[in-house]
Amino acid sequence: WHWVVLAGLCLVWADEKINYDGSQLIQVHGVTNKLKEKLFKLEDEGVLELWNKNATVVDVFVKKDKLEAAKDELQKAQFQFRVLVDNLQEGIDVENPPVPEEEEDLSGRQGHRMTFEHYHRMADIHGYLDYLAQTYPQFVKVETIGTSVEGRPLKVIKISSGVENAKSVWIDGGIHAREWISPASVAFIISELIENRDAHIASTKGIDYYILPLFNPDGYEYSHTVDRLWRKNRGKSLSCSGTDLNRNWGYHWGGAGSSRYPCKEIYAGKSAFSEPETAAVSNFVLKHAGNMKAYITFHSYGQYILYPWGYDRKVPPDYADLDRVGRKAAAAMRAVGGSSYTVGSSAATLYAASGGSDDWAKGGAKVKYTYTIELRDTGRYGFVLPASYIKPTAKEALAAVKAISQEVQQTR
Repeated sequence: WHWVVLAGLCLVWADEKINYDGSQLIQVHGVTNKLKEKLFKLEDEGVLELWNKNATVVDVFVKKDKLEAAKDELQKAQFQFRVLVDNLQEGIDVENPPVPEEEEDLSGRQGHRMTFEHYHRMADIHGYLDYLAQTYPQFVKVETIGTSVEGRPLKVIKISSGVENAKSVWIDGGIHAREWISPASVAFIISELIENRDAHIASTKGIDYYILPLFNPDGYEYSHTVDRLWRKNRGKSLSCSGTDLNRNWGYHWGGAGSSRYPCKEIYAGKSAFSEPETAAVSNFVLKHAGNMKAYITFHSYGQYILYPWGYDRKVPPDYADLDRVGRKAAAAMRAVGGSSYTVGSSAATLYAASGGSDDWAKGGAKVKYTYTIELRDTGRYGFVLPASYIKPTAKEALAAVKAISQEVQQTR
């Protein structure tokens, strides 16, 4: 580590890879509202970090140097808990095996490096988008809609139906850097909708797709090079780096489930749309909002299909439609891959999270079918999902997109 003291604050120059040797993922059961407050307090004190949580079960991440204190506090509060991942670094080390030499040779011949056996870096993902635009120019186009804090392009691929004034669907992945299965699954969806187009035409006919596989390219790259568990973008402040891009949207911005403190994982930013990534995407969506009938954002983990609202335990007037289509998507995912996905409104099913993209898409851009889909798994691996799970997870994600698309085909 390299340390520097500035204005009385001790800062880290993040130029060496962070090691999570001995850190654990612990699942806490039978969590009541009162006990949940205790967990929030422990998180505020820096003892642990809440990862996945629902009404009665919470996954907590604990660094090695905090393990004894965390387990003592959990026992004192009479929590029931078990260790899901005994050593997170061991999982990180084997999560993404290197690309074999023969695969590297093949990539040169096929014109891109993209596979669905590995988690690829930004250059490979963006290179694949460019390859698709060059190979299928009659219905595929790539557009850079803005740049990230550090100047990386935000590349959207448009898959055109060929229908004038067509209905459209927005899909994004990777808004949270550490959720690697999200951009991998979105890249697979892109591949199927283009390179295997005929197999899906019944579900997708008449629809234009706008897809952003890497919403947070700076954070994603940082999660590969320095901190595997990095969540936010790489915006700078005096004390801590990064804004949670899924708390930065201008619909009930700054409310419950977000923070005004830059060092928090759920820091909402200086103001709504303060970050170039959210500003660029919101401007693009508004430009196309007249025809946009669905907004699907992929996250991990937990296996949920969530619809608004996230800012409070309320639902939109048309929640019955959202719930019905969400359940249809869950059934399609289960039929393809066998995984069970829980369906419900965000705040009621999980927890309040104000300033989210799904709430803004519904309340701000007035998109009919708006979903946050939390992909695999349910805690065995958490965010560190082995690359061997990419294809089965991505096939489920594609099934959800097709189910929602079929509803879009029926909407006016």
